[in-house]
Amino acid sequence: MQREELGDMAVFVTVAEEMNFTRAAVRLGVSQSAVSHTIRRLEASVGFKLLNRTSRRVGLTDAGEKLLAALRPSLTQIETRIEELRLMDDSPKGRVRLTASKPAARWILMPVLSPLVRDYPDIEIEINLDSRLNDIDEDRFDAGIRLGEFVAPNMIAVPVSPPLRLAAVATPAYLQSRGTPQHPDDLEQHDCLTIRFRPDGSVYHWEFEKDGQQLVKRVTGPFIFSESDLAIEAARAGHGIAFVLEAEVVEHLARGDLVRLLADWCPPFDGYHLFYSDRRQVSSALRLIIDRLKSHRDTITLPLDSAS
Repeated sequence: MQREELGDMAVFVTVAEEMNFTRAAVRLGVSQSAVSHTIRRLEASVGFKLLNRTSRRVGLTDAGEKLLAALRPSLTQIETRIEELRLMDDSPKGRVRLTASKPAARWILMPVLSPLVRDYPDIEIEINLDSRLNDIDEDRFDAGIRLGEFVAPNMIAVPVSPPLRLAAVATPAYLQSRGTPQHPDDLEQHDCLTIRFRPDGSVYHWEFEKDGQQLVKRVTGPFIFSESDLAIEAARAGHGIAFVLEAEVVEHLARGDLVRLLADWCPPFDGYHLFYSDRRQVSSALRLIIDRLKSHRDTITLPLDSAS
């Protein structure tokens, strides 16, 4: 194997993970044409096609799948050794890749990370905003931030926020025309704006609890979103009832353009957690981020509905 091929194979792995030449180029910090040229050179070198390209997507060939499976463990081992070497230096440095939902990034990450990068200019933080429950090992993230109930049991989880509450909301006009639900069962007669974020692609079913009674409602409506902010906008447009974090709709509730429903069925629950794999070496930069988030947990102030 030529030494040049090692670098080309690292580019191939990035393209395979992103399934997109443009995103791979951004991640690698090079041009899209450079990535395409590298893949063509690698395919010519190994003597078989690795990727199927169309105008809309990039997919792996059977040979590409097998090569990716062979390369990933080796590259992970190399990254682990590099991180071990970095840990020998007392000064935190390097890139940390995080995945978080938009609310978690806004309320939890940015208030802590904004001063951190000023204090440690050798740290670079990449934040992927995605409400899906990513597999951080497969997607090669160093850590993620999600609600505690959605963190896989094989992950190390660190609480980084106070408890949260959900809020069912709709416009006064919608409620005037359709009626106001008094019990979660009443939602079956309403248009509900759902969100799809689970790894298996299923829609989140709405969970309620009161006086020890727990209910899970499989609601339906005119829209299914992947982000809660779109569900809120649809609710404000009168399309139905949204079920989102209380902190996301406090301002709308205060202005009166949204009304809160079933508040007595929405008790506080475990908040956000930072989680990471116990199979990967924790870099000094990630360790610093974890320590900062833990120390700021009690000072985080989330918007709350004073009427609830």
